Amino acid sequence: MTHVLPTVLLRPGEADRIVAGHPWVYHGSVSRLTQPAADGELVQVKDHRQRLVGVGFYNSKSKINVRVLAPDRIEVNQSFFEERIREALVLRQKHLPGATSFRVVNAESDFLSGLIVDKYEDVLAIQISALGMDQRKQHIVAALQSIFSPRAIFERSEVASRKFEGLAEANGVVAGELGGPIKVNLNGLQFEADIAGGHKTGLYLDQQLNYKLVGELAKDAQVLDCFSFLGGFGLHAARAGAAHVHFLDQSEAAIQAAQRNAAANGLADNCSFEAVNVFDWLKANTAVKPHEKVVPRWDLIVLDPPSFTRNRASVPDALRGYKEIHLRALKLLKPGGTLATFCCSHHVNAELFQDTVLSAAYDARKILRRVAIYSQSPDHPIIPMIPETEYLKGFGFEMVR
Repeated sequence: MTHVLPTVLLRPGEADRIVAGHPWVYHGSVSRLTQPAADGELVQVKDHRQRLVGVGFYNSKSKINVRVLAPDRIEVNQSFFEERIREALVLRQKHLPGATSFRVVNAESDFLSGLIVDKYEDVLAIQISALGMDQRKQHIVAALQSIFSPRAIFERSEVASRKFEGLAEANGVVAGELGGPIKVNLNGLQFEADIAGGHKTGLYLDQQLNYKLVGELAKDAQVLDCFSFLGGFGLHAARAGAAHVHFLDQSEAAIQAAQRNAAANGLADNCSFEAVNVFDWLKANTAVKPHEKVVPRWDLIVLDPPSFTRNRASVPDALRGYKEIHLRALKLLKPGGTLATFCCSHHVNAELFQDTVLSAAYDARKILRRVAIYSQSPDHPIIPMIPETEYLKGFGFEMVR
């Protein structure tokens, strides 16, 4: 390093979390700066005894004043990004061998806070949510071109958190040329991904492994895929030999895409599709007159809703929503059938989510046997010292009676 970096001094007791691996230095943890630092500038972070604990990007506008990149002094240039991204790539190749579409960089999980990179075959999608990363976009793009030689790199930086960093939204091609939607291979099935306008950066790559695992439960089954989006769970079930799969999603565009995906994989004959509010559908299909019972129709039900929470304050409402869909789904599940259920809210942990499912089972007078525990695919690594990296959890429950 050719110059002395501005130093952010921490209050007593605030360094332990950073030393343990968490990359965020909050405004309230900072005692003072030794000299002025520009927003986005690289700074060094020291504890109250002047011991170095890390180096990272500074931003006075954000509640996260520093996003730590490394425990030691570094130079942030194209070579830095190439090295970090190659390290991340080795991890994916180890844990998802053979995958051609996956998350290459998962922000904090890969010690690149504020940067996400998704690989969809020969196209990359990037999402930048931090000022320091945004200011070095050209280094990031150059590093990605050097490693992957992609046909196109598309930016999907439309996350709300950018405004807290003083950044406007950004969406568009940053390198190469992108035509329309692209064909993505997941576990040997073909999916259509709209990189420019789809959810997140185009697909839910965090379920790639779970699609396969849940699909394997579907042999000869009548399957209900709720919140089906592009058909990930349902199409894996159909390929595994399901007797029939019914897809439900509120989005007409998603249902149409799922239909196209079913046709592209030669699975349309065993599939039916409905664009409908899933809550309304479950309610209508469990409505009976007094003294009548719901007749269970399904051997496998998949519940994979979008997150019901935006913050901790919305958790009670979210839990009511989760309980409602589980109560109704359990009434539709045949004895011996399986419920595969997922929650992607960071604010609802696995224990709380399971308690909510069991509360619904109690109200429905059903006994469940837990047969599987699901997590996010390994291209979304979990660093236990960074709780924010763990958000997707799921369970497989068999209906005992």
